[in-house]
Amino acid sequence: MVVDSAVPKDPNGIESHKVQRALQEQRKAAKPHSQLLTDAKRVWSLARQKNIPTSERQKHVRDLMSVVQGKVKDIVLKHDASRIIQTIVKYGGQKERDQVAGELKGHYKELAQSKYSKFLVTKLIRLCPTHRTSILLEFQSHVLRLLLHREASGVLADTFELYANAYERTILLRDFYGKETALFSTSRGTDDEKELAKKGLRGVLAGVEGERRKRVLAALKENLTTIFNNPDKGAITHAIVHRALWEYLAAVNDTDDGTDREKLRREIFESCQDVLAEMVHTKDGSRVVREFIAYGTAKDRKHIIKVIKPHVERMCTDDEAQLVLFTALDVIDDTKLTAKSLVSDITSHASSLATTPQGRRSLFYLLVPRTRRHFTPAQIAVIADTDPIRAKTSKKDSAIREGEIRKAASEELLKFVEEKGAEIARDTGGSLVVLEIMLCAEGDKSAAMKALVESLVGPYPSEDPSQPHPIDLPHTSRMHKGLLQGGHFSHSTKSVERTSTFSPLELASVFLSTVGKDTTRAIAEGDGAFVVAELLERIREEGSDEEKKKVKGWFDDAFVARIKDSEVKGKNVLIEKIQAL
Repeated sequence: MVVDSAVPKDPNGIESHKVQRALQEQRKAAKPHSQLLTDAKRVWSLARQKNIPTSERQKHVRDLMSVVQGKVKDIVLKHDASRIIQTIVKYGGQKERDQVAGELKGHYKELAQSKYSKFLVTKLIRLCPTHRTSILLEFQSHVLRLLLHREASGVLADTFELYANAYERTILLRDFYGKETALFSTSRGTDDEKELAKKGLRGVLAGVEGERRKRVLAALKENLTTIFNNPDKGAITHAIVHRALWEYLAAVNDTDDGTDREKLRREIFESCQDVLAEMVHTKDGSRVVREFIAYGTAKDRKHIIKVIKPHVERMCTDDEAQLVLFTALDVIDDTKLTAKSLVSDITSHASSLATTPQGRRSLFYLLVPRTRRHFTPAQIAVIADTDPIRAKTSKKDSAIREGEIRKAASEELLKFVEEKGAEIARDTGGSLVVLEIMLCAEGDKSAAMKALVESLVGPYPSEDPSQPHPIDLPHTSRMHKGLLQGGHFSHSTKSVERTSTFSPLELASVFLSTVGKDTTRAIAEGDGAFVVAELLERIREEGSDEEKKKVKGWFDDAFVARIKDSEVKGKNVLIEKIQAL
């Protein structure tokens, strides 16, 4: 076939692509600051390399700063240029960071609302403390609008929660207090005025009475309601909103007129009752929800439980959120409601909760609330914050309520020990959970006892180094000793305080019949001398004649002589218990 060379070339071929590229270059060149961006990107590609020495990177950052100097505010809103400036802030020295912050002065509100430059604003707030106050002052009178803005909301939230000091937080909070407060703002005032500002709403209301006080509270309530009425914007989850709400409630509690106080509390509760689950994870949000539970009517409390029920498992593992659960267990008289809606959701997740300190506290609170063994004085003091309110709003005796909660939790917790207790007890914290359940839960514990003792059966020491025998784990060994004692040792009385809900003799009997002579003797000659000593003490004090005769035969003179010549830890205690048989 002959090809006619006169036929024109395909218009979509190489020549066409060259034309398109030329047009593209022309368009780029026509854009503002095109040459600046081209030069900046060339240096930026060097500055953002991953594996280069710090000194070399600093040189590239300085070069990059010299390229964009004086033009930062002109290019920062562009997607690629914003990343260039972020690199300067991330890797540059304080001089470069402050220079960028200074050039952007007056534009932070606009930058916070940009999909690209909002990250830069957060970085500057974090890394340029000397500019932070002036940046936040640019947000004043716009805070509520920014909180409801998709991009800017996160900037304000991170600033309030992570970077701002007490005074800087009040700059952001002041917009909540209304225009009248803003008019008399002390944000730019003297040091004394700044100290007053740090007190937040309390400082604003200091010395303010009558109608003006009512106007400030009304403005705060209206602004909070605006947030609550826009749950899709996500602002409800932010700590700044929770702080404003807590300040409002605290001011309401200081209202002299009881009727006004109840009315204001009722109105704010009704405006946010459906979004309370979004608040429990912060300190102030948790305090707010706890306050609502403590002051609420039976109907209010039922509604709050309904709102938080889907989130119970996550709340159990959060330091602040779990306080809401503890308050609900403390103040709600309807224990059938709490058993069905809260207790069952906690106990059903015992396996996962037993592996974290927060989760364990949630389990302990069902059985031994506020015990110093598992709660610090500071934690107990925080939990007790609502006790004065409980005295006025709850009718049931606290001891009766605790007993009913314990009973409601017991069956499932004992089943948990029966099925997974031996495995969980191999964990340091898990062994404490198993010990408390066995000592304090109510009900038939025979199956759980058998499951725990059966884990001790088998060769001692373990033939598998990766899976030590339970007695060779110090915490698990202490757990078995505690169970055979039947309670916890009290340092104040210097004695073991036995619980009425557990029979250590029953456990000792199961131990003898299940573990057997050979393994028990091997444990005694290993790391379990203290455990076996407690076993013998229990049999000596409470066992049957047959059981006493059995253990006497197990631990004869030859065994005692062998123990005396050994280096076994606890041998003197063990020998004393054997000789006392």
